Amino acid sequence: MNQPQRQLQIGQITIGNALPLVLIAGPCVLEGDDYATRRDFALSTASHIQKIVHRIGIPWIYKASFDKANRTSTHGFRGPGIHDGLHLLETVKQELGVPVITDIHTPEQATLAAEVVDLLQTPAFLCRQTDLIQAAARTMRPVNIKKGQFLAPQDMARVVDKARATGNDQILVCERGFAFGYGDLVVDMRALTILAESGAPVVFDATHSVQKPGGLGSASGGERRFVAPLARAAVATGVAALFLETHPDPDHAPCDGPNMVPFDHLEPLLRQLKRLDEICKP
Repeated sequence: MNQPQRQLQIGQITIGNALPLVLIAGPCVLEGDDYATRRDFALSTASHIQKIVHRIGIPWIYKASFDKANRTSTHGFRGPGIHDGLHLLETVKQELGVPVITDIHTPEQATLAAEVVDLLQTPAFLCRQTDLIQAAARTMRPVNIKKGQFLAPQDMARVVDKARATGNDQILVCERGFAFGYGDLVVDMRALTILAESGAPVVFDATHSVQKPGGLGSASGGERRFVAPLARAAVATGVAALFLETHPDPDHAPCDGPNMVPFDHLEPLLRQLKRLDEICKP
């Protein structure tokens, strides 16, 4: 049964399936060998994206992870950890005046992260972990719940119900592809309409949807060339927000480089998507 369509307020940004497109974008993870280089990386990437979205006129939330706990290999780059990571995100938020989002992997991280970030995110692999979903929701921060690669879109209604059972109605649902054989994903665009039936604003993750889990053996691969066509298709369905990871030099990024959008491709893609969103929404 279709639920009433809800809207979320994140700072000055209102998110809803019938409202103008919102962008959630930033690098996969906070990079650097020490705190100073990580701070420079966080502020420089955020500043670059901010200049682009201001020119285009797209509401934007900065995304970066403090820990990538679901790496393919023990040798995979994970990030600075929660203490430094949250401090870096707080610095971006205060200095640039932009809302921030990060992902959490354990219930214990939810309360700590909610003290800093404006929007919590739960990883796709963990969407069935009731304790994590409800811990995130109990913070009363908005929560972006990524649909598992193993889950049918209609099954996300129960996940949303788990989150709302805490009294938090500020829930988004995110599509990022479905497992399609070994090491490959496919996006069923019908899922975006089905997810909207939960009443929650729908987010499309355009970069993880082109990921190839374990595709490089000890790391995930991806096919960056498909980000733009999938993003266009998703925006044409009327999604509330687009999630994408972007990087100044993705071919040399420590993780998820094959599916991140290079900075020099970002502005033309966003201009196209904004025009498409304006056409497709009344």
